[in-house]
Amino acid sequence: MLNHLQRFTSRRWLDEPVGIAPLATLRFVLGGMLLVSTLRFLALGWVSDHYLLPKFHFKYFGFDWVPVLPAGAMYAVHILLAVSSLCVMIGYRYRLAAVLQFLLFTYTELIDLTYYLNHYYFVSIATGLLILVPANRAFSVDAWRKPDIRQTQVARWCILIFQVQLGIVYFYAGIWKINYDWLILALPLKIWVPANDQLPIVGDFLGWKWTPYLFSWFGMLYDVSIVFWLSWYRTRLFAYATVVFFHVLTGLMFQIGVFPLVMIGATLVFFSEEWHTRLWNNIWTWANRFAARSRLRTNMKISAPTPTHRYIFAALTVHFMFQLLFPWRYLLYPGNIFWTEEGYRFCWRVMLMEKAGTATFFVKDGKTGREGEVVNGEFLNAHQEKQMAMQPDMILQYAHFLKQHYEQQGMQNPSVRAAVYVTLNARPSRLLFDPNLDLSSIQDGWQTKTWIWSDQ
Repeated sequence: MLNHLQRFTSRRWLDEPVGIAPLATLRFVLGGMLLVSTLRFLALGWVSDHYLLPKFHFKYFGFDWVPVLPAGAMYAVHILLAVSSLCVMIGYRYRLAAVLQFLLFTYTELIDLTYYLNHYYFVSIATGLLILVPANRAFSVDAWRKPDIRQTQVARWCILIFQVQLGIVYFYAGIWKINYDWLILALPLKIWVPANDQLPIVGDFLGWKWTPYLFSWFGMLYDVSIVFWLSWYRTRLFAYATVVFFHVLTGLMFQIGVFPLVMIGATLVFFSEEWHTRLWNNIWTWANRFAARSRLRTNMKISAPTPTHRYIFAALTVHFMFQLLFPWRYLLYPGNIFWTEEGYRFCWRVMLMEKAGTATFFVKDGKTGREGEVVNGEFLNAHQEKQMAMQPDMILQYAHFLKQHYEQQGMQNPSVRAAVYVTLNARPSRLLFDPNLDLSSIQDGWQTKTWIWSDQ
C-alpha cells in the first residue's frame, strides 16, 4: 500500500503544472546552437574532410551497419539538419523538426567513432528529449499560427528531465575527477594550463606553478556541486556566473567549438519561470514582432495528461536508469581505465587525461611470408589516425579492415600486427600490447581485452 501511495504521489508531483517559459528557452538555445554548429561544419569543409575523403570509418560497437552516404546525400543531410534546427529554434512544425534534428545529428555522429565527444553525446540526448515535450506551445511560430495550442504551463517532468540530465553530466564529470592524477598531481592540467599562458588578461595567471592545482580542485568541486547551487534560488545567480566563467575559459583554452555556449545556454533551464517569462516578453517587445499575439496569457491552463504519458514515463525511467548505471560498467574490467579505455565512453569522463600514441602497422602475406609497413595516411585522415593510435578497440577495427583490404588486393590469408606506443599524462611511452600479435585474429566484444599489456 505504501509503495502504491509513493508512486501516486511521485506521479502526481511530476504532473504538476509549472511555467513553460524555461522549456521555450531551452528549445531556442539547443536549436540555435545546433544550427550554428552545422553551418560552421559546412563552412569549414568538414563534410568532405570527415566523411568523404577517408577510405575507412571506425564504427561504434553494434553500429557497423551505419553507412556513409554519397557526397550529395551527405551535404543534403547537413543542410536538412541546419533547416530542422532552425525550425526547432523558432518552433515551426516543431514535432517533425525535432525528430529530424535528433535523427540526423545522431546519424552523423554514428558514422565515425573517432569523432566521439561527450558534448556530442549530450546533444544527441537533449535533442531526443526535446521530441517528448511540447516546447512549441509558447513563444514560437507554431503558437502564433495556431493560437489554440498555446499554453503557459506544462507538466513538471517536461523541464525536470533536462535538469536531471544536466545534473548527471556535471556530477559524473566531477566524481571521476576524484583520482590521484587529477587532484594530487594536477594532471593533465599541469600540461594544458601553462600552454595557454599567452591568453590575454589571464595569461600570466595560467603560467603560475600552483594554478593547475587550483584548477584541478576547483574543477572537481564545481562539477559535483554546481547543479545544487543552480537549483537553489539564493545561490543561482552566483552559480550561473561561475558556469559562464568556467565554460568561457575552457572554450578559450581548448578550442572545443560551440560546446561551452551550449552548456551556458542549457543551464538557464534552472532559472525560474518568472525569469524566463520576463526574458521572452522583453525579447518579443524589443523585436516588435508578434508581441501582442505571442505574449503568454496568465489565464491559460495546462492540458490534462493523457494515457500515453505512462509510456513516456516508462521510457524516461529506462533512460535515466541507463544514465545512472552504465557509467559504472568500468568496474567490471581490470586495469587502469585510462590505459585500456574499457568502459570509458558514454560515462561523462570529461577531459581527464592527456594521451597520445603512435601506431605502425605491418601486413604479412600468409603464402609468401613477405611483410610490409602500412602507410596509414592512405586510408585515414590525420584526426582518425591520432585517435586510433591510442584506443585499443579502434586499433582492432583498423587491423581487421587492413586484412580485408589486402585480401582484396590478392594477398593470401594476410596477418596484421602493430607496434603501438602510448603515453599517458606525460609518462614515458610504453608498448600497448605485444607487437608480434596477429590483431586480425582477435574479435572485439564486451569481454576484457586480455591482450592489452599493463601500464605498469
